[in-house]
Amino acid sequence: MPGTVLLLAASPLGRGRLVDAAGVLPVLAAVAPAILSGTDTANVVELADPLEPQAVLTRLRAAAAAPGPLTVYVTGQLHLDRRQRLPHLALARTTPSTVRYTALPWHWIREELRLRPAGATALLVDLHTDAETWRHLAGRPLDSGRTTEVYGRIAPPAGRWGLAEPSYMRTVATLLRSGHRPPLAELHQQALARIADEVATNIVLTARPPAPSDPHAAISAAVRAGRHADADTIAARHEQAAVRVNGPASDDALHWAEVRADLAMFAGDAVRSCRAWLAVAGLRLAAGQAPDAPAVEAAADRAHHQWGSIEDAARARELGPALAELRSRVPGRRQGALENVQRHLRQLQAR
Repeated sequence: MPGTVLLLAASPLGRGRLVDAAGVLPVLAAVAPAILSGTDTANVVELADPLEPQAVLTRLRAAAAAPGPLTVYVTGQLHLDRRQRLPHLALARTTPSTVRYTALPWHWIREELRLRPAGATALLVDLHTDAETWRHLAGRPLDSGRTTEVYGRIAPPAGRWGLAEPSYMRTVATLLRSGHRPPLAELHQQALARIADEVATNIVLTARPPAPSDPHAAISAAVRAGRHADADTIAARHEQAAVRVNGPASDDALHWAEVRADLAMFAGDAVRSCRAWLAVAGLRLAAGQAPDAPAVEAAADRAHHQWGSIEDAARARELGPALAELRSRVPGRRQGALENVQRHLRQLQAR
């Protein structure tokens, strides 16, 4: 099965740039797509200093939906937004005061990759930080999801003068240009060995996906085989068990509710997926989570997206008021979300 490769290199223009991220892309692009992916053939998508987080999300979402193996190479710098103190990948227009609106939230990457099958997704990263973000990450590991294989490093501030060098990613690219891709764990160790003096002060990232017995692997296999009902049955069983033990607003129960909402989307049932995301958002808000909490915003955004995919006007009219009420509480990061719902609802009611 063909693989997919996403090359993402981003850093702010101007004085906020800490690392010459895009400078590594020519070296990566010189590697044969099959070597970048570890498959016989591969499609490569390259994003150099993108401007808009939504545009990056669109490309990431398309790559995550590809059925074959996915390898994502990310080079850039992390910053915390001022409101929630969450890590974001800075983009070309990012400044310290606009991180929340102009940078890519790292949890978006995690969310888009989370339902891919274990062993089918790899994330290689060379990330640099400012002093504040470095202190934050020292006590809070960067979360890239349960099913993603992750290798790379996070580097502290390089100093006052000059740009940092993405030496880890450049070394990975140089090793791959030999025409051979070893297992990623081996490639990672080879790269670290070549920059040993530098990486001694870094946070080294090494994470492997769960064993095949993990229920997520069974669910992913069922989805790939088109057995959507079987996948939902597995997830429903785990959701019910979590509700019995910990309650419907527990982290575990909400996780499985989100899995089922995504499974409905994969099955092409936008109505069921929208309703499920509305319920998840409602549970999170009722549990006291803030309207701008990442998980609440994600649930609202996904409910909105699925509502827009409903082809049956009557079913869309039925769910529209609930979505409008949710959007009045959770406007999300894109301006005009509530107005979009209200406008589309008026069009539906005029039919």
